[in-house]
Amino acid sequence: MSTARPAGGVASRTAIATLVGTTLEWYDFFLYGTAAALIFNKQFFPSLSPTAGTLASFATLAVGFIARPLGGLVFGHFGDRVGRRATLVVSLLLMGLGSTLIGLVPTYDSIGLWAPVSLVLLRVVQGIGLGGEGAGATLMSMEHAPAGRRNLYAGFPQMGTPAGLIVANLAFLGTNALAGEATFTAWAWRVPFLLSIVLVAAGLVIRLRIEESPSFDRVREEGEVARFPLAAAMRVGLPRLALTLLAVVANSAVAYVFMVFTLSYGSQHAGYDKQFLVLGVSGAAVLWFATIPVWTAVADRHGRRTMFLAGSAAILVWCGVFFPLLDTGNPALALVALAGMGLIIPVTHCVQGAIIADTFPARVRYSGSSLILQAGAVLGGGLAPMISTALLGPDASSTGVTWYLVAICAVSLIGAVALFRTVPEPRPEAGAAARLPEFAGEA
Repeated sequence: MSTARPAGGVASRTAIATLVGTTLEWYDFFLYGTAAALIFNKQFFPSLSPTAGTLASFATLAVGFIARPLGGLVFGHFGDRVGRRATLVVSLLLMGLGSTLIGLVPTYDSIGLWAPVSLVLLRVVQGIGLGGEGAGATLMSMEHAPAGRRNLYAGFPQMGTPAGLIVANLAFLGTNALAGEATFTAWAWRVPFLLSIVLVAAGLVIRLRIEESPSFDRVREEGEVARFPLAAAMRVGLPRLALTLLAVVANSAVAYVFMVFTLSYGSQHAGYDKQFLVLGVSGAAVLWFATIPVWTAVADRHGRRTMFLAGSAAILVWCGVFFPLLDTGNPALALVALAGMGLIIPVTHCVQGAIIADTFPARVRYSGSSLILQAGAVLGGGLAPMISTALLGPDASSTGVTWYLVAICAVSLIGAVALFRTVPEPRPEAGAAARLPEFAGEA
């Protein structure tokens, strides 16, 4: 029985549903990042100095990233065995519940050590939920894509990252404006977390209406469901896995320094107002969101590899000037620095999901993609704010942070060049029902 479906309407509905779902998941995740930069050091680590408290707060942020590979492996396994749709519903529900409960955790003054312990445990729940979301949403949209538009459709879930950041920051700014600084710091910061349950309920209604991936339907109908998908995915070979990981790790690191570390550094050491920084990062995220469809259309027309390499080189250069611009203390130059990140980050971010997915055949694609994506998130984004805080010198100099970002960008650029030289271009697909590229030797 054929699994082919009319591509237009189904593909569009699926793309929008993945965008909405990932926006809500990233909203929850970024709420924590913003709170970790601005609030949690005071509420959960009050006995530490501002720098030590921020470092401890960012450590709890990193815990969520460490949990993401676990979520990716668990959800990837069931996504390759049971289906993409069911796992994406569960991941969204898990993230929403975790975030809502964070809004209910008492502070250190109320329950002592149990406050940061509870925070860490719920951060693990968040990480597991997001670990199941990242690769799955990209695959769901990409595997429904019409012919010649696979990069565009794979980019829709990627738009959820800046969209979630924008909504999370606006929720914080709005609550702060309504409650006032003192009230917001004392308890009103919880309101955006508690709103998660309402937003996730709306997201579930949308996500439950999408159809299963035609690629997975075909795998199931042909009796090709892998018993141990991750083990089968590893057959692609360690060299290609390592190069793919290296190619994508910088984007995550740079993005989290830009989205999270900039808030604490700019307010504590560079003299900027917190609201100015949150608005500046949010404005840059609008550019990030708006340009993803442009870059994915370019990738569909001219090829994603050349664009990815150009974007990798551009982000390396911009990392060299980002903190020097912030350090001027000039708000106009700070906005230029932030806007530059908003324009450059999406060049590589929008296609990295498709690049990772092309590494694996459909029957193990969820497990394999989750492995690479979440490992990159841990090595890049999860540790980046904490490493950046630790690299600040005694005089709070950002020089070490700049060299750290430039170095990791250079590693990713070299990894991407090596990957593209050793792996042939994927075969063009013939539409949503066609086989996507598979690695050599796959049975």
